[in-house]
Amino acid sequence: MAELVPIPLPLLLRRAFLEYSREGKIFDLPGDKFFRGIPGLDLSVAFHGHCAATPLGPAAGPHGQLAQNIALSWLGGARIIELKTVQILDELKIPRPCIDVANVGYNVEWSQELKLEQSLREYVKAAMLIEILRSVAFQAAMSPFMGTCFLSDTVFDMSVGYNLEGIRSPRVRSWIHSMQNAAPLIEEFRSELAGEFQRYRDLPFPTCISDTISLSTFHGCPAGEIEGIVTFLLVEMGCHVCIKLNPTLLGTPEVTHLLHDVLGYREIQLHPPAFDNDLQFDEAIDLIPRLQRVARQHGRSLSLKFTNTLVVKNHKQVFGDETMYLSGAPLHVLAMNLVRKFRARMRAPIPISFSGGVDAHNMAAAVAMNFVPVTTCTDLLRPGGYARLSRYLDNLGAEMQRLGVSNIADFVLNYRSQAVAAAGDVHTAGLLNTDILVAEATANPRYGWERNQGVPRKIGSKLWLYDCINCDKCVPVCPNDANFAYETRPETIAYDNFELLPGGSVRRIPGGVLRVMKAHQLANYADACNDCGNCDIFCPEDGGPQVEKPRFFGSRETYSADTGANGFYIDWDARTIHGTMAHERYSLAVDAAADRACFTRPDGAVEIRLSDNQVLTWQPTVRTLDMLPYLKLRLLMESIGDPRHVNFANVAGLQEKP
Repeated sequence: MAELVPIPLPLLLRRAFLEYSREGKIFDLPGDKFFRGIPGLDLSVAFHGHCAATPLGPAAGPHGQLAQNIALSWLGGARIIELKTVQILDELKIPRPCIDVANVGYNVEWSQELKLEQSLREYVKAAMLIEILRSVAFQAAMSPFMGTCFLSDTVFDMSVGYNLEGIRSPRVRSWIHSMQNAAPLIEEFRSELAGEFQRYRDLPFPTCISDTISLSTFHGCPAGEIEGIVTFLLVEMGCHVCIKLNPTLLGTPEVTHLLHDVLGYREIQLHPPAFDNDLQFDEAIDLIPRLQRVARQHGRSLSLKFTNTLVVKNHKQVFGDETMYLSGAPLHVLAMNLVRKFRARMRAPIPISFSGGVDAHNMAAAVAMNFVPVTTCTDLLRPGGYARLSRYLDNLGAEMQRLGVSNIADFVLNYRSQAVAAAGDVHTAGLLNTDILVAEATANPRYGWERNQGVPRKIGSKLWLYDCINCDKCVPVCPNDANFAYETRPETIAYDNFELLPGGSVRRIPGGVLRVMKAHQLANYADACNDCGNCDIFCPEDGGPQVEKPRFFGSRETYSADTGANGFYIDWDARTIHGTMAHERYSLAVDAAADRACFTRPDGAVEIRLSDNQVLTWQPTVRTLDMLPYLKLRLLMESIGDPRHVNFANVAGLQEKP
């Protein structure tokens, strides 16, 4: 299994700029899917006193972990970025696969996969990357509008877990302080902006990456410990806090009724200990006003998030764990009903953010309930990926235009609650909209089992290194942009093998045929792949793109550390490709000017003339030479090096300047 390896800021910038200039894309997201604002509409909102240009964001999950993921969320229109949850235990072995969104959504991935220090660097790097992207290169492409804040105003929201001891630990405290003041790290990254990127060194990068925290407490965290954590974060760490609440607050009878009787998901079985040990509803109702008072006394703000995922018994064959975490369509109805229950008991104003089955079709309704932000995850793991985001905002804009309003507050007031519009009471409007919209969502068949029981179709063929049906679904469904397309030359290569004879001469012996039928090919950048399995879910063929397609590494070190059957690394300076095929390691050094190549295999090396693939010199340890690995390496190196298409595997070797 490949471990995530963060990509240096200069390489991220180089890829973004070259790819945009040549292909009109950034990290495989087409330019027509960038969010550029909607003329005449102000989508800005306030979150813990900060202005954000839209109420949309990724939930804490795979889309907020690596710098390129965060930039992709931003390009799609997300302006409140909930970062991947960090905790003191940062050497977890997360099962693989860890994501299954074949229909609803399940996962066993609940914390960061990077070390704390790596996560810090990724989040700072992402903030700087976004600042550079918006400052100069793509300013003309972003249509400005008159509003409370600029189109680019973005808020990073930390997500921290899971208990008081871990959060109070020196490493986590230091991590939070570094997010509040990242000046030393920013200066380090500034020094990396050399050559063509030196002109961005003096940009006024904000040193406070974030001063807000969404607290994720794990199942079983008692009310007293939650109160202690929130108080610590408000008072000692000086952060604004959002408490993520679990759907277990609805109680076993209500969750069972909604899942089984209303929605029809009878195969989903609850995990009773989660309901017994989690924060109870009455405890939450007592706890929250006390914490609001603490926040006000210390000049901070408190908000709530509905909801975390729901822990359920594992009834499928994808994961090996006893339990898994439910998301998607059924969670949407659970979260909506919990909001209604909560607001019915606590009508005093408190800011609420929302997550759970959010997509382009229900995002406007969530905004109308006065939720800030509205965050999404499962929907972005489906075909289209980050390209789905802009439609969320387009649909919100269309609803605003339908109502004849130009800002979010007026939208909330007029969505279903015109009776209070004249008074301008957004909180009351949100409450009135809640009862109406929760009832509509609960009765909507799009959230039920019958609409969500299907799985992506498999066609029975098996993937291999080359050729597939070219649906390209594996590219956008990867949150890390690890899968990519490249071009090669379709050809049928009939080849001979060679045998070393006594006396040092060689003779040709029957070989075989390498057939590459299609120009369009797919590959995987292993340093950005965590083997989550999501691309395999949606691939119509068997084997998994992340396993069977060429897996390229960003360095000789990461390539050498990998123990898989299939992996490659191209040293562009040495014009050498290193490759592992069927667990055997090879290398091919190419000197095009001399028409020579040195092909090395486990038992020795041979020199080959490139123009006709004739063996020239031979180490006597090699008795028989199979030419197929040589041909595969040569074709891969030539194809990946094609400068017309920019990807993580070739960007270091491209000669042109952005």
